[in-house]
Amino acid sequence: MYKFDAVINNEFIKTESQLEIINPDGLLVAGTVAALNAEQINQAFQAARAAQKAWESESLLKRISILKKWSNLLLEQKEALAQIIMAEVGKSHSDAVNEVMRSVEYMDATFEEAKRMQPLSLTGQDFGVANKLGTFEHVAKGVGLAISPFNFPINLAMSKIAPALVMGNTLVFKPATAGSLTGSMLGKLAVEAGLPAGVFNVVTGRGREIGDLITQNKEINFINFTGSVDIGHRILDIATSKDIVLELGGKDPALVMDDSDLEKYASEIIVGAFSYSGQRCTAVKRVITTNAIADKLVPILADKIKKLKVGSPKDNAFITPVIDMKSADFIWELIQDSKKDGAKVITGDKREANLIYPTLVDFVTTKMRLAWEEPFGPVLPIIRIDDLQQSIEVINKSNFGLQASIYTKDIAQAIHLAKKIEVGTVNINGKSQRGPDSFPFLGVKDSGQGVQGIHEALLSVTRYKGIVINY
Repeated sequence: MYKFDAVINNEFIKTESQLEIINPDGLLVAGTVAALNAEQINQAFQAARAAQKAWESESLLKRISILKKWSNLLLEQKEALAQIIMAEVGKSHSDAVNEVMRSVEYMDATFEEAKRMQPLSLTGQDFGVANKLGTFEHVAKGVGLAISPFNFPINLAMSKIAPALVMGNTLVFKPATAGSLTGSMLGKLAVEAGLPAGVFNVVTGRGREIGDLITQNKEINFINFTGSVDIGHRILDIATSKDIVLELGGKDPALVMDDSDLEKYASEIIVGAFSYSGQRCTAVKRVITTNAIADKLVPILADKIKKLKVGSPKDNAFITPVIDMKSADFIWELIQDSKKDGAKVITGDKREANLIYPTLVDFVTTKMRLAWEEPFGPVLPIIRIDDLQQSIEVINKSNFGLQASIYTKDIAQAIHLAKKIEVGTVNINGKSQRGPDSFPFLGVKDSGQGVQGIHEALLSVTRYKGIVINY
């Protein structure tokens, strides 16, 4: 049993009301975190505001030196952090350790990129304006709100936190309910690393009770949110700040154009679809191909899926229980509905509480919910199309537009089709994925707004401040 307090102004806040965090593997209580009230939420934002100008006035190298101590602590505590991740979100040990390591690498790369955020120096000569010299530097926006999801409780937290803090902003951080143990541990380590009081504050509680409170606080200058489409839209509707970056859902397609290397294509698709039981916005969530290719591809996919290890994260299983029973019920409903409408389950279709076995569903049509709704779980539909033009129509009809993947030996045709697909990124001969972290990461339509990635994240938390000299 883990028990963590909230962190406000470098003080550990104890509350009588506690929020229980349930371990997906067994559905028992993994630990508790503080359930804050409105007054305490407001104190967190006031602390962030009070600390912001002093933090920004520190030199960049000074901020980096303090934040580097924090990343070093993450590295030292990687095993403890991995155990917490396993306990509250059900990742395997190897995946949990890899997430910690990736987060440390992200922080270090962010610090280096921040050093290259040099001011612009411009003259008016090109416009016939003599005796004018302007400098335009990147300055902090102020106080930020970062809201992270359950599936990557450190990596998708640090992708918001590190860029904001290194550029002189202060933060209030709200982790997802499942992820609050890890998020609270990050706050504890931040205090130990010596971050000044108020620079980084961790607030926890029931989303339905404090969600609107944290997004409507008058101190907020910018928001970075990763989570569901519904909550993302809610934030857009009610947030006091309109400076918002959203990373929402996806229905990422894998378009298989030829049968030149189906073994390789299938291996890529399976890792893309079923890693962390499909609980990723960038997971491959539908395969689109012709009948002729599907007849060859589906048996290969089925054979590989049957070999995936299913079970507990403690045993480093590839397929582990999804985050909670509500999610499992939704995934199961999509599978059963597709069967009623005429789809054919090739393998899977087995459930033990919130553990759903990897399921391959063939002959899914565009009239079925499984063709359009995001399951966020271990199910992969096959949608058969007549030709490539129809594939573009099916892909672009989705309300999501995060990523897509194309598998073919004809790179020229792949590029031609990629230009027609309405998503943030198209991967050719590779699965959809977030990263490398130096790449811009973005979605269109209901998949979000704004751009992430290390350099783009630094831009998103700063604004230009110009000084023009007339001489």
